[in-house]
Amino acid sequence: MIWSLIKIIFFITIIALVTLVTGVIIDAGGVITMQFASYEISLTPIQGIIGIILCMSSLLATKWLFGILVAIFKFFNGDETAITRYFNKNKEERGYKALADSMVSMAAGEGKDAINNANRAERLLQRPQLTNLVSAQAAEKFGDNKRALKYYKRLLKNDQTRFVGLQGLLKQKLLEGDNETALLLAEKAFSIRPNHDQTLNVLFDLQTEKQDWKGAQKTIKANVRAGKLPKDIGLRREAILLLADAKAMLEAGEIDTGKAAAIAANKSSPDLIPAAILAAEMHMLDNNKRASTKILKKTWGLNPHPDLATAFAEINLKETSGERRKRFSSFVKLKSEHYETKLLLAELAIGDEDFPAARRAIKDLTSTNPTVRSLALMAAIEKGEGADEKTVRAWLNKALTASRGPQWICEKCSNIHLSWQPRCENCETFDSLSWKAPPRDAKKITNEKLDFTAGILTGAENSLPPVSDIDDAEVVND
Repeated sequence: MIWSLIKIIFFITIIALVTLVTGVIIDAGGVITMQFASYEISLTPIQGIIGIILCMSSLLATKWLFGILVAIFKFFNGDETAITRYFNKNKEERGYKALADSMVSMAAGEGKDAINNANRAERLLQRPQLTNLVSAQAAEKFGDNKRALKYYKRLLKNDQTRFVGLQGLLKQKLLEGDNETALLLAEKAFSIRPNHDQTLNVLFDLQTEKQDWKGAQKTIKANVRAGKLPKDIGLRREAILLLADAKAMLEAGEIDTGKAAAIAANKSSPDLIPAAILAAEMHMLDNNKRASTKILKKTWGLNPHPDLATAFAEINLKETSGERRKRFSSFVKLKSEHYETKLLLAELAIGDEDFPAARRAIKDLTSTNPTVRSLALMAAIEKGEGADEKTVRAWLNKALTASRGPQWICEKCSNIHLSWQPRCENCETFDSLSWKAPPRDAKKITNEKLDFTAGILTGAENSLPPVSDIDDAEVVND
């Protein structure tokens, strides 16, 4: 704006000076005489000024005409000139219009027009980093995947568009189900932009699907470093990956490295139940009962689970039921009011044939939170105290329609799993399993035989028959 004002002031000043000089010449009067050889020309001041203006205009016109002639000569010699720049500018304008038309056609759902306009823009603009992207997106949107792949491959040749090309190819390979190639593309995209959200997520999913646990650990760490994932969640997921890697190494016979990974997984996430159990088992390989006890107690205090109690019992398999009950006394105090603790106390008491204590432990559960386990234990208590068959079967009848209680449930799709897995077997979501009571619409992945025994800890596995073996005609209604 200031520059425009300066130019206006300069123009007005020049006009004023010219007007002033012209006025002075006119006021002075007289004649202007010009002599060329034997010719002499006499002009009035006004005629002189007009003559000077005409001479200057002629010179400028001659210069302009000479420039045009030179430009035409260079044009025919193939050199860049104002003429070619003019035509190129017009061509560029038409190219950008075609590009805009292609984008509008895409938005309007007109697939054929979008692709045709994109091709026209490509011919006119000669800017592949721009037109190839639009052409690829137009072809992809309207189902021409072969054409889309062609354009995405072209984008790989330019440094500015290589990452976009990788993303497009990655998407196409995922649609085709070619996860092997998709993984390679995701790794390449990650090397170019290690902080890109979508790349990190796709790479992690592909790595866990392939069970590349070590590669997935690197991806999780990159997620945390980039601030895309909270540190606590990152530690838990890293623990899950360490646990999965530990199991794979143990299955391959790599005991030492598997043991180290299992213990590291437990340290990273002490509340991860499977990691605690495996770490305790690894310590038991060295007969380190103290370390196993410490791990299991810590995890029980954070997240009680029946598998933890089973692992704690297996620390000493030769003890009597009374000795086991005594050893568990410090264990159950950690979560004395928890549902799992009450069931555990009942099982221990049944194993020690202390049926009144078992009844006291779970009597509230059978009314406030009746589940298969609590009702089956009550049936075992009744049988242990000498109740008649009708009473025992009445409890079993209740158990037939009762909730199974907490199970491994996928938070995303609500599918029930018989055992913990790093990924849901149904929706393949990573770290989605929680130990909780399933919703009513939960679906089981596999059918499980319902076995209402008193439990592993009591040593009384055969105290009650499996419900599947009970004839429906013999079941007595409560």
